[in-house]
Amino acid sequence: MESTDTHELIAFFKALADASRLKIIGVLAQHPASVEELAAMLDLRSSTISHHLGRLAEAGLVSGRTQGYYSVYQLEDQALQEKARRLLSPEQLAAVAAEADQGAFDRKVLTAFTGRDGRLTAIPPQRKKLEAVLRTVVKAFEPGRRYSEKRVNEILSRFHPDTATLRRELVGNGLMARRGGGGDYWRTAGE
Repeated sequence: MESTDTHELIAFFKALADASRLKIIGVLAQHPASVEELAAMLDLRSSTISHHLGRLAEAGLVSGRTQGYYSVYQLEDQALQEKARRLLSPEQLAAVAAEADQGAFDRKVLTAFTGRDGRLTAIPPQRKKLEAVLRTVVKAFEPGRRYSEKRVNEILSRFHPDTATLRRELVGNGLMARRGGGGDYWRTAGE
């Protein structure tokens, strides 16, 4: 189910997702204008301009006031800036994807590269797929614990016989660190 902020973000994008509405905002950013003035400047019918202004007003981006015989519209510059800042923040955009299955790709890759026994049938040559496998392999190591190279190889051999490649890739991708040749290995916070 979509949140209120997601609905507002969609409405914001829909309001701006039209070339004529963007032109109207561009004109109103310079000065207030009536429907008739906008229609003449943009070579559109007054009814079309009114429709677009209605969509922009629903999104809170423009407002109108009666001035004599005309309705004069102005850009709600502060509202536009505030909405853009709030709705397009990294936190808000990440929240839109909160329901996305972040582990789906990893599971798909593991299904393709593991046999019935759960061991890797091959080490993926593609970088993104290899990273997905490594994110799973590294979970066999406890955070904060140090491992000898011999113990690392024992654990990695449960996944694939080429323990040297897995060990090198885990370190190279920042998922594990090591000290000295054949020294201690440990899981990092870089996952």
